[in-house]
This record gives sequence, C-alpha cells and structure tokens, in this order.
Amino acid sequence: MNTESRLEKILASGELAVTSECGPPRGARPEKVKEKSALLKDHVDGINVTDNQTAMVRMSSFAAAVIIKQMGLDPIMQMVARDRNRLAMQSDIIGAYAFGINTMLCLSGDHAKFGDHPMAQGVFDIDSVQMINMVRRMRDEETFQGGAKIDGAPKMFIGAAANPFADPFELRVMRLAKKIKAGVDFIQTQCIFNLDKFEEWMKGVTDRGLDEKVHILAGITPMKSVGMARYMKNKVPGMDIPDSVIKRLEGVSKEQQPEEGIKMAVESIERIKEIKGVHGFHIMAIEWEEKVPQIVEQAGLYPRPKV
Repeated sequence: MNTESRLEKILASGELAVTSECGPPRGARPEKVKEKSALLKDHVDGINVTDNQTAMVRMSSFAAAVIIKQMGLDPIMQMVARDRNRLAMQSDIIGAYAFGINTMLCLSGDHAKFGDHPMAQGVFDIDSVQMINMVRRMRDEETFQGGAKIDGAPKMFIGAAANPFADPFELRVMRLAKKIKAGVDFIQTQCIFNLDKFEEWMKGVTDRGLDEKVHILAGITPMKSVGMARYMKNKVPGMDIPDSVIKRLEGVSKEQQPEEGIKMAVESIERIKEIKGVHGFHIMAIEWEEKVPQIVEQAGLYPRPKV
C-alpha cells in the first residue's frame, strides 16, 4: 500500500499545498459527495471530509472519504473526539487505512449542544492532543494505545486544527507546540480574516522555530455576502472578522458581493504567501465548492505540481 499521501509529498517538496473541504450530505446520497469532490478535482492536493460538523448528523466522514478515494482523489478524513471512545477511533483508523485513506485530521469537535441533538452524550474519552499522540504511536511504534502490537499498522499523515484567534491569544502558540510534541505533521488553521493578527501569531510560531517542525496551511473562506460576514462575526465562536471586511462588502451591490468575497479571498492568499512559515492553504468554501477552482487559479496556485 502506498503510505505517502499526495499532500505529504507536496509539502515535502517545498511547494505550497492546497486543500479544500467537502461537507457530507445529511442522507444516504453518495452522488452528493461525488458532485462536490468532482468540482475540486485537479485543483487541490487533499479534500477534507468533515465529521458531523457543528454537531449535525451527516454521512460519516469514513464513508464519504471511501467514496472520494474510489474516485481516484485524495480524502483527508476528519475525526472528532466528541462521538467516539478510543476503541472506536482506533478501529475506524485501521478500517480507513485498509481502504487506502492515509491522511486524517484530529479534532475535539463542536459540543453537541450547538447541533440538532443537544441532548446527545458527548464522549470526549480523549482530547485532540491525545488523539494525535495515539495515531502517531499507531503509525510509528505500531502499537495500540493500550500497548498491544498492531498487525498491519495504519501509516497516517496526521493533521490537526489551530485557531490563531481564540482567547487567550497569548496561549495559542503554546497550544500549537503541544500538538507538535504529540506528533502532528500538518495544521489547518481557522479561517483568516484578521490578517494582522494572523501575522502576529505566525511571528510567535516562527520565533520558536515551530514552522520547521510542522506544515501550516492557512485557512481561507470566501464570503458570499455581507449577511454571511455579519453572521460569522456575531454568531460563530472563535471567529475574528474585522469591521473592514463588512464595510467592504457593504460597499458593493448585493449582486456583486459574491465576486467581491472571492476577490478578498484571493488578496488574502497573495498576502499570506509572503508570511514566513506558511506552507499552503486550506480553502473552506462552505457549500460553495464550485468557486474553489477560480480562487486557486486567480491566486496563482494552479496548475498543481506533479508528484
């Protein structure tokens, strides 16, 4: 089995990587996964498959990742600590790897109270840092977390998330350092709108030499409208959306707002490219996957390098 994912090879080559995201459907509709993934084909090095994002029931990340793999594309299976204990996690990781899924993202997960089953019991048997450590041991030491040997270890390329904007800001770099110590290979950040603050966070990262130990992919989300920008500013925890973003979208007609949002995303990529320690971009076009190729092309990240 080929153990090196396309994303791993791109990052190892020193090229800027591009990943994107596919939210699975809220039903048994494989064609929905295929439609979304086909839109991203040839423009990205990996497709994140979310795991019951915002605590809403969706097709499992595992199943959607298998569908994407069968299309000849490169899925990044997300796994949250909210819904599984360590037994279920380890069996799903082995199962996914048996299907050739070789890249995953370890997350804590949104609390169930934010979703459509607020009464659901959160598991949180281990947190995202412990999950990273568990997957690394499964890969490198070929042992389960309980200590037993694995016969056919899953050689996962391990990812995690980072939010440079959450409070308290001064602990953000330390949190990243913990994930690096646990064994993470790459990081995808929360969507970046406050570029000054992101630059400040990256300076903290590079000052400690952490950019040499982990690949950081900067999160980019194109705004569809001023309504979306206001909603994300006021209702989505951990978001940092400067007033200048809202003012700029208010400054154009409703019909022009989507195009203006894409223009802003491309400008952000151009500026972030210049920041030391950034190794690529994670483009989260929420239910707007058809715009990802346009963003990648306009930002000068196409064609993708051959590996």
